[in-house]
Amino acid sequence: MATLSLRLPESIHRKLTELAEREGVSLNQLLSSAAAEKLAALTTEEYLAERAKHASRRKFDAALAKVPKARPVPGDELPVGYAKRSARKAG
Repeated sequence: MATLSLRLPESIHRKLTELAEREGVSLNQLLSSAAAEKLAALTTEEYLAERAKHASRRKFDAALAKVPKARPVPGDELPVGYAKRSARKAG
């Protein structure tokens, strides 16, 4: 584990301390969790782009073919006038 010395304005420190108490966690745990959430948010696009490099239309179509035919849940219908895009050449 690493140690980090962080300078915060008193007002932010006070609010964070209050929030940690309300959540029933230490200030250290609250800040560690907040940093992890921010890191995940900032690296998600990179992660998905890397995963997309290994994708194939053939595998996608095979997985989609396993989904049973059913009417959409009310509110999930496609918009009126929606035109299905033609499938690109399988990759």
